[in-house]
Amino acid sequence: MKKIALLLFLLNSAFLFAQKEVSGLVKDKSGNPLPGVNIVEKGTSNGVSTDFEGSFRIKVKEGATLVFSYVGFTTVEKTASGDKINIVLSENDGQVLNDVVVVGSRNAKRTVVNSAVPIDVINVKDVTTQSGKIEINQLLQYVAPSFNANKQSGSDGADHVDPASLRGMGPDQTLVLINGKRRHQSSLINLFGTRGRGNTGTDLNAIPAASIKRIEILRDGASAQYGSDAIAGVINIVTNDNVDELTGSVTYGVFNTHAKGEFLPGTPNTKGFRLDQNGNGNSYGKDQDFDGGSVRVAANYGTGIGSKGGYVNVTGEFLSKNKTLRPAYDFRKGFGDAEMTGVNLFANLAIPISDKTEFYAFGGSNFRDTDAYAFTRNDGERVVESVYPGGYTPRITSKINDNSIAAGIRTESSGGWKFDLSNTFGKNKFQYDIKGTINASLEEKSPHEFDAGGHSLLQNTTNFDISKNYESVLSGLNIAFGAEFRVEQFEIFAGEEDSYATYDTDGKPITDPTTQSAPIDPVTGEPRPGGSQGFPGYSPANEVNKDRTNFSLYTDAELDVTEAWMVSGALRFENYSDFGSTLNGKLASRLKITDHINARGSISTGFRAPSLAQIYYNLRFTNFNASGATEVLLAPNDSPVTRAFGIEKLNEEKAVNASLGFTASFGDFTATIDGYYIQVKDRIVLTGYFDASSLNLGVSEAQFFANGVDTSTHGLDLVFSWKKTFDFGQFGATLVGNINDMKIDKVKNGTLDEAIFFGKREKAFLLASAPDNKFGLNLTYAKNKFDAGLAFTRFSKVVLVDYADEDDVYNPRLITDLTVGYQFTKSLKLTLGSNNLFNVYPTKQDEQGNTEAGGYWDAVQMGFSGAYYYARLGFNF
Repeated sequence: MKKIALLLFLLNSAFLFAQKEVSGLVKDKSGNPLPGVNIVEKGTSNGVSTDFEGSFRIKVKEGATLVFSYVGFTTVEKTASGDKINIVLSENDGQVLNDVVVVGSRNAKRTVVNSAVPIDVINVKDVTTQSGKIEINQLLQYVAPSFNANKQSGSDGADHVDPASLRGMGPDQTLVLINGKRRHQSSLINLFGTRGRGNTGTDLNAIPAASIKRIEILRDGASAQYGSDAIAGVINIVTNDNVDELTGSVTYGVFNTHAKGEFLPGTPNTKGFRLDQNGNGNSYGKDQDFDGGSVRVAANYGTGIGSKGGYVNVTGEFLSKNKTLRPAYDFRKGFGDAEMTGVNLFANLAIPISDKTEFYAFGGSNFRDTDAYAFTRNDGERVVESVYPGGYTPRITSKINDNSIAAGIRTESSGGWKFDLSNTFGKNKFQYDIKGTINASLEEKSPHEFDAGGHSLLQNTTNFDISKNYESVLSGLNIAFGAEFRVEQFEIFAGEEDSYATYDTDGKPITDPTTQSAPIDPVTGEPRPGGSQGFPGYSPANEVNKDRTNFSLYTDAELDVTEAWMVSGALRFENYSDFGSTLNGKLASRLKITDHINARGSISTGFRAPSLAQIYYNLRFTNFNASGATEVLLAPNDSPVTRAFGIEKLNEEKAVNASLGFTASFGDFTATIDGYYIQVKDRIVLTGYFDASSLNLGVSEAQFFANGVDTSTHGLDLVFSWKKTFDFGQFGATLVGNINDMKIDKVKNGTLDEAIFFGKREKAFLLASAPDNKFGLNLTYAKNKFDAGLAFTRFSKVVLVDYADEDDVYNPRLITDLTVGYQFTKSLKLTLGSNNLFNVYPTKQDEQGNTEAGGYWDAVQMGFSGAYYYARLGFNF
């Protein structure tokens, strides 16, 4: 009897684990094949994707259930009862409200439409094939309602790394994740003439667009879930995992140089003028009707590993972009977008170890060589006439290296507990080289190029996360908890001596001001300053090598009380080695009012730890404005100079977030409307310039980082989407919008003069971190091999305060983008289009040279380079 039982058991086991091959086709309702559909054997990591014809082939266990999912379409489950399966997927809305998301919830079953907080899901492949935007910041600027990013000019490092923000908050008040893991920040801190001054941020452009499957934007405070920096929200970038498919594109584009008569009277020409780069602003090159030419080549390929659904997906991207040059008050001035050459590599892999355990890893390397204009030196301003007669425009070139690697193991126990142990390492290094410049104290003997040193930021994060879903508790309970340990290190390294030193009349570095003096400028009658003009080099006195650690514990839970009502809560404790501990919490809920309408809301506390750069950054530099040039010391927070002015030790920013919104879905139409309130106390800002001439520091002025202001922000995000297929084609329309109103509740200047500590100009820059409102209408049409898109984006008025203490008013602007595409073969598609089709510029300001960067415009609204025309050849094999 035992032998028979054993035989039956073995036969049954063989049956259960028998493999069968299943093949089939996946199409949409119109009968068109869907390439790239994800097909996964339910409960395993075994999966494939459909090819260009919509075909697939997969080996699965007998009786397995296959899950078919595709961005923008409803997910379908089908039992593999035969050898052939044909599937028709139905479209959902254009904002993929039914997609399962990673960010905002640790419940693997939570979707955008039934989440308690607003989440945008952006299919990057669709956006990149229907737009001329070639960088992530610019892509998100036009598709995400509350995301804003601007190109800068004359703003030092910010010309090379675009500051970006959510809901008008600072660049460092948005947390960025890659595949759910914390991404390191840039080592750059924004200082001059830029949005987000005084802030550090994450360099999204270091991640190749071709490596991204989708971007999830959580528009809600999430410090209690994810920790520091998540005051405004979270951006989670999910990378590609498809296999057996080579996709990519080659894109070329140029800008129109004609700025509609906005040039100064009497200039040598009235169209595409050029500064001769070798002449450093003292000679003119050949006219050009187009500039800023860019070439982007990108490719992505994935291949399977083993027979259990393992994969590795690799992306390579090359980008070369020339400068744009636009009119400025001094015609010799260089003003426009930076030149850049960059190489991006990224890889994502997963290898099953057993049926419920897998090893995963992802990471990348980005290198950029950039070249940007600094502020022009005119007659009598740090000019050695025999070297640069009439003035010159120094150039800040930089080499940026950004590297990251994450690896971990995730598994699921027999009891349904999910475990994830991971380590994520990232480092950003920023090296400055200054060209076309001079150390004025060396006069004619000065070199014209300098190694000015730089800075770096290292971050290593170890996570251990545990979660479990209980389907039997009411209508479902998900619990999660975990721990995180993070190490951060910030470094400033010195450049060559000529880049920072001041020399005496004998050409020796000044070490004793009582016995040594610099040559006298014959125009100003003052000693000539040292250091490379345009950007001074870091000296050994500036060098910093500081680190800190952070340990955190969190727990969160989501309970579906009924099918209609869900509540969730989160609690997080964090301890920093340099300033202490903080505890934050969050409550959120979603109520299904009808079959088509949901209400949702949340309230939470949040925080942002001061960055190491804000605590330790220091620099001596020359500040230029309409009234001339002055020497300034930016003192570190822990210095005696800072304390002498009454500036206290930096502490964390503290926030309270609240939101209330609605989602609706009626057939082909969906809508989300979410109001929000964000109160931030002790925001870290960069002060104005204080008189330091009496302190014997060798400078005229000093400035500092301080917990300087309290702000409150009210706003509204909305997304309306409609998509419909007719016999004569497929139409889509999406309206996205953001209304944002920030107020400064209090300036915490202590006994210092408020007008200097954080005056009218600084307040205007903070309040204008984003336009008060932005609306975008995106229209699409597709039929057979042809598709087209038309987008209208309106930016509201922006008001800044210039160096003359007058308002610079930038009137509302409407930008039009157009794209048309044709699929010539199964593998090749050509797309032609234009961003800013009608060549719209910001409002021209006065001609006194008082704008921040000295051009006709500040970095506001949609940028200042005009119309961009492009052609793209996409391939898929």
